[in-house]
Amino acid sequence: MSQHTRYQARMPDEFGVIHYSDEEHRIWQDLFTRHQHSIQNRACQDYLDGLDELSLCAQKIPQLNDIDQVLQKHTGFATAIVPALISFAKFFELLAAQKFPVATFIRSREDFDYIQEPDIFHEVVGHCPLLTHPAFARFTHTYGKLGKKADQKTRGFLARLYWFTMEFGLMETKQGLRIYGGGILSSPKETLYALSDAPEYREFRLNDVLRTPYRIDKLQPIYYVIKNPDELFYLDENQLLSAIETAKIDGMYPMHPSLMDNGSPNT
Repeated sequence: MSQHTRYQARMPDEFGVIHYSDEEHRIWQDLFTRHQHSIQNRACQDYLDGLDELSLCAQKIPQLNDIDQVLQKHTGFATAIVPALISFAKFFELLAAQKFPVATFIRSREDFDYIQEPDIFHEVVGHCPLLTHPAFARFTHTYGKLGKKADQKTRGFLARLYWFTMEFGLMETKQGLRIYGGGILSSPKETLYALSDAPEYREFRLNDVLRTPYRIDKLQPIYYVIKNPDELFYLDENQLLSAIETAKIDGMYPMHPSLMDNGSPNT
């Protein structure tokens, strides 16, 4: 997870305020406006409720102190300012402490449509709404506690679990399939694609999720679908460890053909 990037996190001043330029606020506004259009009839209600709770302003980048007040009120989570990219070890350490890492830079116009590094728009708009929800917050906390004490190989399996849930997960609802994954919801292109006829939908089975390769630089050919947030809420550390040990024995699934080129999967 930790690698070179040209972006640097912004640090708060002595009053806890992070300052941004007018152009950076305009980038946020353009991203947010596009996001609001793309998620209509596509985002799950739990996400929309969380977005309402955060009361984000479309015209300016939010201050993390304001985000923290909402998260702490609902689930005890708060944000933590981090560099653009952090190690898995740091990521798990923060989640175990109910701190969600947020890189406080915002992408440039050059990277408007796609950025590999998670910027403040991705983290706040993509992930923070569901951290107001007890089931998703508990899963994130459990995930962090397990990952903090896991070895490197086990963390690889945990990375796939997070990818196919909190980043790229779908949910069955009375209105049809809806998106809850922050990696989808912060990308208008993937938001439209995820509910099109192109990808394959699979029932959420823990063993399958843990063994499925993925690529960070491709649209996902496979999405795993939960029936409701309780499927994640009731996963505990012992269940996850047992499932990971079984997945290690069973081995990885072959990479989906659409992901096979000169790039490398995150496995």
